Amino acid sequence: MSSFSRSAQQWATFARSWFLIDARMQPPGKIATTCSVRLQGKHKPIYHALSDCGDHVVVINSRHIAFSGNKWEQKVYSSHTGYPGGFKQVTAAQLHHKDPKAIVKLAVYGMLPRNLHRRIMMQRLHIFSDDVLPDDIRANLTEELQQPERSPRS
Repeated sequence: MSSFSRSAQQWATFARSWFLIDARMQPPGKIATTCSVRLQGKHKPIYHALSDCGDHVVVINSRHIAFSGNKWEQKVYSSHTGYPGGFKQVTAAQLHHKDPKAIVKLAVYGMLPRNLHRRIMMQRLHIFSDDVLPDDIRANLTEELQQPERSPRS
């Protein structure tokens, strides 16, 4: 008789884990790809598109993300207020200066599927501009994910 019961095995499969990703010197697209897979639960053997089986993802150091080339000035984020003449455009540098978490949040939001689960998945994304975490979130962390891309040498 094994000491590992079937109910414990099922609980471990269905439980929501908390993953930590360090965004220092990483492009937002690579971070968003990793976050999107974990938020949807595609890394689990029980994944189904209609089920909500994703995990929590904590992103730290979003203030220190890196764009390649001249994207800080060339990449433009657009929005519309809904009123006539309300089309707004800001560069990545302006948006990052206003809110360091916004670029990572928009990148992850754009990589999630466009359905009713999208908002629920975004609620499980926790972004911090530096490496200081609240104690309750730090206590829940189960695994730190490897950085998607190697940091450039300085």
